[in-house]
Amino acid sequence: MLWHCSHDERCGRERETDRDRLTQALNSVMNQDSRSSSPEAPPQDLWSSILNSVSSSRSIPSKNILILGQPSTGKTTLTSALLQKLPADGGKDEPRTDFALGYDWADVRDEGEEDILARLSVYTVPSSAPSYTSLVSHFLSPQSALPHTAIVVVLDWTRPWTFLEELQTWLAWIEHWVQGNGERELQVICEEHRERWQAHLQHYTEPSAEPLPASSSTLQGTILPLGPGTFTHNTAGVPIIIVCTKADLIDDNNDLVGPGASGMGGMVKGKGDEWEERTDGIMQILRAVCLKYGAALFYTTTQPTTLNVLRQYALHVLFVPPAPASDGLLDGTTAPARNPFPFLHKPNTLDRDRIVVPAGWDSWGKIAVLRDGFDAKAWGEAWERDLSFEAGADDESETGARKLYAALVPDQGPKPNSLLPLNNPTPEQAFLAKNYDENARRADRDPRGIFRSPVDPSAPPAAGLVGPLGSSSFSLPTVERALAEMEGGGGSGGGSGAATLSAGVGLGRRSGAPTSPIMGSAPSPTGQTQHEVLQISSRVY
Repeated sequence: MLWHCSHDERCGRERETDRDRLTQALNSVMNQDSRSSSPEAPPQDLWSSILNSVSSSRSIPSKNILILGQPSTGKTTLTSALLQKLPADGGKDEPRTDFALGYDWADVRDEGEEDILARLSVYTVPSSAPSYTSLVSHFLSPQSALPHTAIVVVLDWTRPWTFLEELQTWLAWIEHWVQGNGERELQVICEEHRERWQAHLQHYTEPSAEPLPASSSTLQGTILPLGPGTFTHNTAGVPIIIVCTKADLIDDNNDLVGPGASGMGGMVKGKGDEWEERTDGIMQILRAVCLKYGAALFYTTTQPTTLNVLRQYALHVLFVPPAPASDGLLDGTTAPARNPFPFLHKPNTLDRDRIVVPAGWDSWGKIAVLRDGFDAKAWGEAWERDLSFEAGADDESETGARKLYAALVPDQGPKPNSLLPLNNPTPEQAFLAKNYDENARRADRDPRGIFRSPVDPSAPPAAGLVGPLGSSSFSLPTVERALAEMEGGGGSGGGSGAATLSAGVGLGRRSGAPTSPIMGSAPSPTGQTQHEVLQISSRVY
């Protein structure tokens, strides 16, 4: 009772001291204004002086959140929710241009929006490419930022086949980042924070609306060992939160074979019990991996409720108190430190779009309860085989976690367009030489053969034949010779026939000269009638 009284008196004296200090600062500023030559001083100077006079009595802690994720995974939405700001693009679903390293900040206030409790900075890495990740150490040095930083790894439920590969990439990078330059001072910091996070995992208690039993006070000093497969990695004890965004698209009702509104591709065609079993298996694998790193698992949607729960948990892990001294807990002289941002939400593993698995709650037994037949130990060993392969210690195993996960969740992402093989054309001269030799060996392929082959004299001349006629037909010299013989034969009949033939063939005539319509039937010296000779002549011309 005396302690309470003295504590109240001391608090009262401190409030009076703060009030007196503020009054003195206000009076001094007013006196200076009254002695000033300018009668109207700007009011912002007055308040600036008052705030500066009392700002030194209180410091605002600064905390950092590092968001890691591939492009278009929902990092902008998470950043806006953590800082309680509207997106810069107004929430439009349009492709954004990611900078080398995104940054934004906001003040964290109490429920009454009066006092500033902390200043929260959010850094965003747009891709796992080394050109981006190498910049983080220049802005967040592990020596100074590790005690005040939490890391959020973002996975996209529209591409579930990438979960395990991206997890291995980002978790390996976190291990590399916390090592820094390998100084002894940094190693000591990592050991201290690993002890702090291990104590947080061991002292985790599930929130309950019922009052705690009286025996709970005696159990506060009892530290239970970590379960199998728990916190075997994460050497620096950095708080890690695995966030699976767009969880509202898990149970899309469209039977899609290719990428569509849900983006799930061909996996959606297995809805029903098969699809639920597969998504439950994915969650069990994620929980087994989170258990190894002491990480938390959250599913989020665009609904503000899921994002608010994530923000509350992020603030909670940022203000985890240091690990209490073991001797102080045993003798009861040291009271456990209080977290200014308690997390009062219960774990949830049933609502598929609102999964909440805080760090320190899960275990192999709880993971196996979700779906029978899952072996968390076997998946942990498969994960270790993949890490050994990445480190170059072992060859890639068919029983690695990534191989097993690919069998459970086939890759339905867009495949790169395969180009046709290049067409190397044959050089022109080589092509012509090849065909020339082939045509020379086969006489029927040579177009000049028709002019060389003898024509059967008894065969009628071919209709439409272009080129010189055969020897049996009347060529131009044959026609001239026949005309000469006919002209030398004499007689009225011959003269008439010669004149008629000359007119028909147009020899020695002008183009406008009239011709005789009388066609004689006297035979020619060659045994053909004049009519037949004229027909042959017309074919020639």
